[in-house]
This record gives sequence, C-alpha cells and structure tokens, in this order.
Amino acid sequence: MIKVGLFGIGLDTYWPQFEGLLERLEGYQNQIANKMETFGAEVVNVGLIDSPMKAREAAEFLKKEDVGIIFLYVSTYALSSTVLPVVQKLKCPIVILNIQPVAAIDYEKFNKMGDRGLMTGEWLAHCQACSVPEIANVFNRSGLDYEFVTGYLGEQSVWDEIQDWIEAANVADVMHNNRLGVLGHYYCGMLDVYSDLTKQAAAFGTHIEIVEMCELKKHRDEATHAEIKAKMEELQNTFEVVDECEEQELFRAVLTSIALDKLVQNHNLGSLAIITKENRGMNMKIL
Repeated sequence: MIKVGLFGIGLDTYWPQFEGLLERLEGYQNQIANKMETFGAEVVNVGLIDSPMKAREAAEFLKKEDVGIIFLYVSTYALSSTVLPVVQKLKCPIVILNIQPVAAIDYEKFNKMGDRGLMTGEWLAHCQACSVPEIANVFNRSGLDYEFVTGYLGEQSVWDEIQDWIEAANVADVMHNNRLGVLGHYYCGMLDVYSDLTKQAAAFGTHIEIVEMCELKKHRDEATHAEIKAKMEELQNTFEVVDECEEQELFRAVLTSIALDKLVQNHNLGSLAIITKENRGMNMKIL
C-alpha cells in the first residue's frame, strides 16, 4: 500500500480573529484524507500547518514516514514560507489541492451577515485559490515541479484526479521495489527496440536480474508428474481450452509454466521480461 502525505496550510494569525475557522478548515482536510483512504492509500495526515516552525516539524515527520507523494491542501490564504520547507525536505512528487468546500459562495446569505468580521471569516473559508499563484511562483523560482487539482469537494472530477495520482504513485512505488527478471536476447539488428537496462534502473529504481534460458530448461526437464498434473488442472480451470488445442502443445505449455514458476520463485521476481525473436522486443509481465 502506497504511503501518501497530506498537509494543509493556513495562517496562525487568523485563528484568534475568526472563531471556528480553524476547526472548519481542519474538517475539510479530514474529508479529503478519508476519501483518499478509499482509494487504497495509507494517508499520513499531518494536519494544518500555519507557521514556518510547524512546517519544518511536519517535513521531518513526513520524511521519516517515507511517503511516496505529497498532497498540499490549500485550506485558506497562507504564506508560502509555510510550504517551501516541507517540499524541499521531502523531494517527492507534489500535488497542490486547490479545492473549495463548495462550487461558489452563497452570496445572498453572505451579504445578509451584516458583520464585516463574520463576512471576512466566511470569505477566508472559501479563498483557497488566493494563495495558489504565490505558491506556484515560489515553486517555479525554486526549481520545484508540481501539479494542480482544482475544483470543489463535491466535484467528482476532483476525486478522479486525486485517485489517478495515487494510483500513479503506487505504480512508481511498485517499480522502485521491483525485481525484474530479463530472459532471452534481442533479435540481431533490431536497433530500435534495444533497451538500456541501466537507464531503466536509474529511472524506476528497479533491480534487474539477468536470468538464463538454461536454468529455465533445467526446471522444465525436472518437472514431476505431480507438478504436471496440478498445473494441467490449473490451466483447465483458468482458461477455456478449445478442442483445437493439441494435447502435446498443452503439455509443452504446462512444462514451461512450471519452469517459469520456479524461475520466479528462485529469484524472487516481481516481473519478468521475456525477449523473443518473434516479438522482436521486450515484453514485461507483472507477477
């Protein structure tokens, strides 16, 4: 399960001035955290950060938790100095959540409030977008990459985007911890399909294990009657085997399947790329 970091930002000088604002914004952030958990993520929610000191403390905690992606929830106006220390410390993908509580302020109700202080507090609960340009400017000047999700809490497209980011982070995490077996060799002369294993390891963090065809053959030759019977039953239960499938070809496929299982087990592989002359390339199967 991918670990996802979530932190909100606000401004500590607001809380004594506007009663209930902090609790309201924290409630919105908790809604986001709870929804993220339904996407299969372990959410490390460090709450709402409202000062540079708290930002550094949150950054240390999130770093220890080794989160794979950070979601920054802009709950109201906040100084960019409360954001930069967290992002600089973590050095992982960051998605800025420019998410309002509702699609628009109820201006008819808002204008009837009568009290300027109450009106300001209500506006601050809806002004998520007001500090987003400041944060983007600071990230750009600092050479930090980021993405946005913009909308409101009740908007399905917002949750679809967040789920997509979580799923992408999960794939990256799986690849980073993956052991990829490479079996076979390329067809001579097909220069356009040759893969650079060093670049793959550098880009994805994947360990690449070169496995040999002779080891596969050894396991195939040593398959026992019991293993063959069990694998044939598995084949029949898993696939719809039509009458056109020759018994000898099914038998050959079963032997190879048994050998591949042992190859995977012996090398603790999470995926296997089989390079064949017919495919003229490298096809990878996640195991």
